Amino acid sequence: MHRCILTIILSFCSLHIVLAQTFSISGKITNATSGQPVPQAEVLLVNSGSLHQADVKGLYQISNLTPGTYTLTAYSVGLGSATQQVTISNANVVLDFSLKPLEGKLKEVNVKGEREKTFGITRLNSVEGAAIYEGKKSEVVVLSDITANKATNNSRQVFAKVAGLNIWESDGAGLQLGIGGRGLSPNRTSNFNTRQNGYDISADALGYPESYYTPPTEALDRIEVVRGAASLQYGTQFGGMINFVMKEGPEDKPFELTTRQTAGSWGLFNSFNSIGGSKGKMHYYGFYQYKRGDGWRDNSGFDAHTAFGSLHYKPTDKLEIGFNYTYMDYLAQQPGGLTDVAFNADPRQSVRDRNWFKVNWNLMALTLDYRFSERTKLNIRNFGLLAQRDALGYMGKINRPDDLTQPRTLLQDQFRNIGNETRLIHRYDLGNSFSTLLVGTRYYRGFTDQKQGDGSVAADADFHFYSETGAPNSSSYDYLSRNIALFAENIFNITPTLSLTPGVRYEWINTNADGSYRNVKADQAGNIIWDEVVPEERESSRNVLLLGLGLSYKPSLQMEVYANFSQNYRAINFNDMRVINPNQTVDQNLSDESGYSTDIGFRGNISGLLNYDASIFYLAYKDRINFFTPPGTLQRIRTNVGDSHNYGLETFIEADLLKLYFGADHPTSLSAFSNVTLVNTKYSSPLSDINGKEVELAPSVIAKAGLSFKRKSFKLAYQYAYTAAQYTDAPNSLSEPTAVVGQIPAYWVMDLSGSYTYKRFTLESGINNLTDNHYFTRRATGYPGPGIIPSDARNYYVTLQFQL
Repeated sequence: MHRCILTIILSFCSLHIVLAQTFSISGKITNATSGQPVPQAEVLLVNSGSLHQADVKGLYQISNLTPGTYTLTAYSVGLGSATQQVTISNANVVLDFSLKPLEGKLKEVNVKGEREKTFGITRLNSVEGAAIYEGKKSEVVVLSDITANKATNNSRQVFAKVAGLNIWESDGAGLQLGIGGRGLSPNRTSNFNTRQNGYDISADALGYPESYYTPPTEALDRIEVVRGAASLQYGTQFGGMINFVMKEGPEDKPFELTTRQTAGSWGLFNSFNSIGGSKGKMHYYGFYQYKRGDGWRDNSGFDAHTAFGSLHYKPTDKLEIGFNYTYMDYLAQQPGGLTDVAFNADPRQSVRDRNWFKVNWNLMALTLDYRFSERTKLNIRNFGLLAQRDALGYMGKINRPDDLTQPRTLLQDQFRNIGNETRLIHRYDLGNSFSTLLVGTRYYRGFTDQKQGDGSVAADADFHFYSETGAPNSSSYDYLSRNIALFAENIFNITPTLSLTPGVRYEWINTNADGSYRNVKADQAGNIIWDEVVPEERESSRNVLLLGLGLSYKPSLQMEVYANFSQNYRAINFNDMRVINPNQTVDQNLSDESGYSTDIGFRGNISGLLNYDASIFYLAYKDRINFFTPPGTLQRIRTNVGDSHNYGLETFIEADLLKLYFGADHPTSLSAFSNVTLVNTKYSSPLSDINGKEVELAPSVIAKAGLSFKRKSFKLAYQYAYTAAQYTDAPNSLSEPTAVVGQIPAYWVMDLSGSYTYKRFTLESGINNLTDNHYFTRRATGYPGPGIIPSDARNYYVTLQFQL
């Protein structure tokens, strides 16, 4: 591994040296009304987040710039701001600014122009909106630059250039997203703090952080990914933060219509329709999506409706008020899992036809942005969730037939959550430089009503309880979670090229469980000898203090060395408190998990030519919750099994081969990317059959590579993805009759996608799983299994888009 790391570092440095010829941007800043110079005005270089001050004559200069496209914003106290974009080819550039008195609409620093020239992946600036990302490992997926199957949210393609993500491909429709990384489970993305437009979208951010709703890729402007160091700003998790940023509609016309119609394999039909525009002080965007399909396997049909609306109102030049509403409702039949023998014989088969899953999601958000001055901004986010998920089916081991005379198990969860996150960001002078301070508060209250009991004997999607009393007869619980947090981070620019960003977060977390469960015992003949309802009440309060530090060194605007350290914490979730599952039991003495993560790496970007990032990470995870099977028994117990230590190398590089050879102005683009992650994991546990074993769901190699061709309105993209073998449990079981644990063999997949635009029409098409490989990425312990969940075979899609 050390030789590999050295080779990659030397390769990146060589590319950087070759492209290191530097130039400057200089100019004058004047008052648009008087024509006089604006002394000591400031110019923000959006690409790097660096701030440069003009002299008493309004003159400024930014040096050591390599060829590329740059976005600059100039501003001064009492005057408005002005943003311009400029491209450096092979000479110094003169760029003047004229600032008007504050008037008109409030505008954020516009970074869209910069992102339009990406390969589909870029990274967050040091400061964006009301957040600080200095010294943190981040990626931004720019959807407009990606050629992929967006109708099915194909996460293998969408996240191809985000290093180190382990993706569950058990949902071919894209209804749910399952991604993890660095040895963390991809299960419904629960190890990330998952957000949309900056607010939470998971079932319960503390007690049940699983994401049953995934925003449609066709509606997204970008996806922001921040790794472990996100814990200080976004709360208790180990994976980081994912933020889905919706499109906003055009700012230069009152109405725009986009309609996309997709047909694909196995009866797939997807209709996506959106409107958006601006009029006066109002700005709006909305969409409706309908999706249905039969699925590759038997008993895997689905029917989904998703809608979204946003309205922004700017009554003054300093104030903006926004409202978002999201609705999703879908019903999916679940074909169940397979044993290893059944998968090898026919991965398309289904041995369950009575299993169903239904989700209803209602998200609301009210936001307020207020600019006190060009240096100080306030952001307030109020959000709420009204949602329900119902899982219905036979939960018995997959190597046993479904007894059609017995009732199915119904799990019914209702979520009622509200929250507020308030942030103030202020830039101030400190010595001969400037600093940026972020302070924030968070209040969150989650309420979950969870019921489990007998469903109907039939095979249809009947989500009612069928006990003697018509009520849940296995368990019924109310879960309450409350959270108050205070956090702060500050960028200290020690020199023009070196910064330190310390941070702190205080959390008060309170979780409660109040309900009852049914305790049933049978003799060896199956006769009931004990049957009682057991009341239960549990409460846990804790105070958590998290510290972190980031470092950034930028020898030039095209290269940065970064490092960060951040403590992490994760509370036990509601399913760890009480869910009755014949495949597992839960240790009632579970404790919360804690640890820390750190990164060190270097990255750079020469817009339109080269983009690279290489980093080493280390994740220390204490009191990790996992499954343990006591010797001499077959019962799997979920408990704290010990500590894990995960470390590895994440690399990404992409270059436009034609532009590097012929120059940045060449009309045709042919880019190649490589994304390789190497991971080493190990358990330290008092349990002998776990100590020294590899961490589950942590493949040692995740590699992706691809080519993208673009000429005028034609795009073509090819991708290869490889994931090494991985275990699914802490004891590293190779196989087991029920198939809920065992090894996931190594697999590779290829995809091909293309698009062509003619005037207002765009035609997209592609083939996923080009070589028709049979593979799987998941073994489920409960829904949608239990057992092996096969991934989709080769499939096709065609999309026609019209924009008015």
